[in-house]
Amino acid sequence: MTDSDLARQVRDVSRLTGEFVLRSGRTATEYFDKYQFEADPVLLDRLAEQMAVLIPEGTEVLAGLEMGGIAVVTALGRHAKLPCAFVRKEAKKYGTARLAEGAEVAGRRVLVVEDVVTSGGQVVISTGELRKLGAHVDHALCVIDRQEGGAEALAQEGIKLRALLTRADLS
Repeated sequence: MTDSDLARQVRDVSRLTGEFVLRSGRTATEYFDKYQFEADPVLLDRLAEQMAVLIPEGTEVLAGLEMGGIAVVTALGRHAKLPCAFVRKEAKKYGTARLAEGAEVAGRRVLVVEDVVTSGGQVVISTGELRKLGAHVDHALCVIDRQEGGAEALAQEGIKLRALLTRADLS
């Protein structure tokens, strides 16, 4: 399967048109329903295999963001042979009361993993919280960069975004 084949397959299963309100509050006429490619084990595995080569050298932990990033990071961890942390939007109030479950992040080089990046808002918030826990975060990796300012917003926070696919790849 070539990269263009993979992009076509992602587009075919996940691209919707209409009117959609994004997490940022903006309205879009195109939406990538990430759960469609995350729910397909064969496609998700192919995405993770391709993403593994984009992991920065020295990464010690992969941190998937709730909710879509969890499926991606689990598949990616299999290919990269790296431990995973599962990052909540906020720490739960019961049990362990942790923000990040799974692998320990304190003092380690952590790669934040997300499914789709638009404005970068959730990656910025979650990275800030991971840094408060002692994680060293300077990169994020996503399946799709919608190319709507997310990479620039992350760069302002000292985070370099790497994307397997961009909106242009999915056109």
